[in-house]
Amino acid sequence: MRTAVVLFTRDLRVHDNPALAAACANADRVVPLFVLDPALSELSANRSRFLHQALADLRDTLRGRGGDLVLRSGDPVAEAIKLCGEVGATMLGVAADVTTYAKKRETRLQAECDRQRIALRFFPGVTVVDPGSLRPGGGGPAYRVFTPYYRVWQSADWRDEVAAPHTITLPDGIAAGRLPATPDGESPDAATGGETEGRRRLTAWLSAIDGYGDGHDDLPGDVTSRLSPYLRFGCVSPLAVADAARTRNADPFVRQLCWRDFYYQVVQAFPQISARAYRPNADDEWRDDPEALKHWQDGLTGVPIVDAGMRQLRAEGWMHNRARLITAAFLTKHLGVDWRLGVQWFFRWLLDGDVPNNSGNWQWVAGTGNDSRPYRRFNPIRQAHRFDPEGVYVRRYIPELKAIEGSAVHEPWRLPAAVRDGLDYPGPLESHRDEAVWLRP
Repeated sequence: MRTAVVLFTRDLRVHDNPALAAACANADRVVPLFVLDPALSELSANRSRFLHQALADLRDTLRGRGGDLVLRSGDPVAEAIKLCGEVGATMLGVAADVTTYAKKRETRLQAECDRQRIALRFFPGVTVVDPGSLRPGGGGPAYRVFTPYYRVWQSADWRDEVAAPHTITLPDGIAAGRLPATPDGESPDAATGGETEGRRRLTAWLSAIDGYGDGHDDLPGDVTSRLSPYLRFGCVSPLAVADAARTRNADPFVRQLCWRDFYYQVVQAFPQISARAYRPNADDEWRDDPEALKHWQDGLTGVPIVDAGMRQLRAEGWMHNRARLITAAFLTKHLGVDWRLGVQWFFRWLLDGDVPNNSGNWQWVAGTGNDSRPYRRFNPIRQAHRFDPEGVYVRRYIPELKAIEGSAVHEPWRLPAAVRDGLDYPGPLESHRDEAVWLRP
């Protein structure tokens, strides 16, 4: 009887899971395993809650197919090798990843599997196209600019999706382990984790995807998929999402999925993306302004469109993509605060927070990363009037300004003094109050 262990990491699904499908096709008995890693448990309360919800859902799905999700706590390498010994597994499968932590885990797994004579295989599934499969024509390990990558990515051969296994057979007598109680998150309105919810959202989104091209920047309309947390944890397959969008000719949305792949191939070649500027000598002399940083974090800069985005982040563990651009540009290009502090704050709160996309996008906005126009600036007031013309998004997240009608909500400092004095809302930051009186749209 051949036995295989599948170590789940960021592929918490049964549909289009190449590691799980290969194990079920090549072994008589399959042990799905997830190891709760203490080294990752304290990074984000929001993501910890989402993860535990996803694990509970995955366990239910596997049990419905005759299997189970075996849960262990500790070092993933040690626990995986230990379990292989307990069940007599000769094969171990895991999804390949690109971060420094994941690569170290893979190296250690390989060494231990070699020592124990266990066949270790790494599988695709975290991205649409494997990060290392597309190389620039002029040499180098990764594309540095998005557009040439997008052209090649569009014409690349994508792998075929794999079906979910109908039946999973566990070895007899294995202790599955208990899933600890779901931890409390910090965002009261955060989405619920899991493949079931992710696939439900995908189905609902596909019925509305035609409006994405025209509406994805509309802040109050929120014509976005909100699938990013489910992609981050692999509750939905990025390939399956891309395939479904392609069949509906939804090129603007497929392009966004390509951006996700783009940053994964960047990080594979430049793993220091969260700590070092991608462009050589690109880091400016950032201002040390803890007070301004705190006001930005709390959504109290006095610039409503910025504050609305930051409050959405806290409330939902998610932020509209246009608001991410505006808030990140405000911190780095207007306040002059180090992008790494923004990376850390977003990484604490975002359900979809991961190294490639969070850090890559922050560097893009700050002008230190892969942007071909690194000196661009986003005028937050102009952005507000363009993408929230009636102020609906701002009033949704800033109750102090609900009484102000229309677009006037974007510039409360221009209201009559009698109105301003009655608002429980700050003016623009003292350190920034004189900029262009005040950044006229």
